[in-house]
Amino acid sequence: MLNYGLRRIPSALAVLAIGSVVIFALLRLVPGDPAMILAGSNASPEALQSIRERLGLNGSQLSQYVTWIGGMLTFDLGHSLVLGGDIGTLLRDALGNTAILASTALILAVVIAFVASTVSVIVDRGWLNTAVTAFGTLAVAIPNFVTGAILVVLFGVVWMVLPAGGIPRRGFGDDLGISAQYLILPAICLALPIAAALTRFLTESLRSQLAEPYVTTARALGIPRRRIVLTQVLPNALPATVTVLGIQIGHLLGGTVLVEAIFAWPGLGNLIERAIANRDYPVVQVMLLFSVALFVIIQLVTDLVNAWLDPRIRLGDQV
Repeated sequence: MLNYGLRRIPSALAVLAIGSVVIFALLRLVPGDPAMILAGSNASPEALQSIRERLGLNGSQLSQYVTWIGGMLTFDLGHSLVLGGDIGTLLRDALGNTAILASTALILAVVIAFVASTVSVIVDRGWLNTAVTAFGTLAVAIPNFVTGAILVVLFGVVWMVLPAGGIPRRGFGDDLGISAQYLILPAICLALPIAAALTRFLTESLRSQLAEPYVTTARALGIPRRRIVLTQVLPNALPATVTVLGIQIGHLLGGTVLVEAIFAWPGLGNLIERAIANRDYPVVQVMLLFSVALFVIIQLVTDLVNAWLDPRIRLGDQV
């Protein structure tokens, strides 16, 4: 298992290196002078020169890239020129809020998918299968901003039973009951499309496994359908589902940008949206590279979990 993981590290580092080059190059292809944009059209030449020095724009493109990557490797992320403050501090505060929201939504999506898929396969009733299919279709078809708006209007405005947005003033650790109230609406909005995709895939995987010969043998031996599904069919369906889960986690993190905007959630999505709107290039550059690193880590963890669930993956890689 360790050897399998070590063999995946070089490709992950290669993706990070390529991603850093692409991010660096794309931001410098954006029209306009960053110093002029930050200082304003009426800025003096001295002010423009000062900003260029702070941004490190006076050197060659290669020297700028080397300086930037050197800062990333030493965790010197620089300072925000528009939002204000140390980028590392901004990133840490936003990451904590996003991690709470994303992990809650992920747990909710996995629980919904597991329960809906296993129950529909075990019970195997037409009306239940239709209900699960309808849920999956609606959850995928309706965009997050529509779901979020409906949740805010119903539960935050009409019935006023849950906060319409924001986070607890004293943080999430002060009162778990209050924290849960703030989490419910954005977590549901973020989790629904992920739960729908996982439910659809896991259900199809379970039904595909039910057609295998080992299931026919188990039925002939009189083993109950529920036991067959939970002890034999489900473990065989998990490796492929974990791969889909890794992809869906990427979609979930991408969806946080919109969900955080709807519910005024001060997380990574909100931070990058403000940085782009204000053309705070140092923050945008760091946020994009952090996003690439996050996706690479998710993919690496997904591969390791798959190899742990299915020994054929890691053993086949050694051949």
